[in-house]
Amino acid sequence: MTEPDHSHEGSAAGRPIRAGFVALIGAPNAGKSTLLNQLVGSKVSIVTHKVQTTRSLVRGIAIEGQSQVIFVDTPGIFNPRRRLDRAMVTTAWGGAADADVVACLIDAKKGIDEAADAVFEKLAAMNHRKILILNKVDLLRRDALLALTAAANERIPFERTFMVSALNGDGVPDVLTWLAGEMPEGPWLYPEDQISDLPLRQLAAEITREKVFLRLHDELPYESTVETEQWKEQKDGSVRVEQTIYVARESQKRIVIGAKGETIKAVSMAARKDIAEAADCPVHLFLFVKVRENWSDDPERYRQMGLELPKE
Repeated sequence: MTEPDHSHEGSAAGRPIRAGFVALIGAPNAGKSTLLNQLVGSKVSIVTHKVQTTRSLVRGIAIEGQSQVIFVDTPGIFNPRRRLDRAMVTTAWGGAADADVVACLIDAKKGIDEAADAVFEKLAAMNHRKILILNKVDLLRRDALLALTAAANERIPFERTFMVSALNGDGVPDVLTWLAGEMPEGPWLYPEDQISDLPLRQLAAEITREKVFLRLHDELPYESTVETEQWKEQKDGSVRVEQTIYVARESQKRIVIGAKGETIKAVSMAARKDIAEAADCPVHLFLFVKVRENWSDDPERYRQMGLELPKE
């Protein structure tokens, strides 16, 4: 855990200093990662076509007035079948348990479907303060939104309901303003310029994984993973980054490399641009693809992703 930043103790202009945690909970593809990136104003959580891209607790830090709001973007809640799935769901609810406020995100277009219903069931048993955020509200008529709000609040008495479009940012500032005023009083927990407590190496790996999935989302299972093997600062101020993309089979390796290496080249170019932006310096990115069978049974791989390997 980062040492508390005591430079913001006390209050300014009569407003108290506040800091706290907000857990974003929702079904897969409800738009949590997109919302997090809007709230924080920077890319801290990957967004892809595939469900279940967020594996561990990605924290994004937003500053609003005198408040520091630390968002925990949990893995989407779903019915886990494999060990990796179970580890992700356990981690999600663990993240919610430690939060000051739990924000439940629902895809307004899907409404209270089976996935949202499963989230509500677990949320009902939690004693936290809870708010409801309806996402993609630009796709529905007002009467349908009001009906959905009423149905959701019948299930769980949410403290507030917010309507947003995470994709274009509509309604997002209202959510942040409200949360900022509800955080516990106390010193900031992170330095002001630290938007994410993910080490840059891990964020860089997530960025590359996103680019792989955006390019190959129909052809590659999401068990594929990326690890940053080297992060070396050079004398000229640039960084040399070496990463390995791990896949489960030789056939997947060929897909990732692509004909004449074109796929891996495109992934590398896109990832390098985003990693350089995150690191705020020039980046030289070198990607390697390796086959690693049965990696999902290796406890060390889970620890590197911030997950616990569940028992059978």
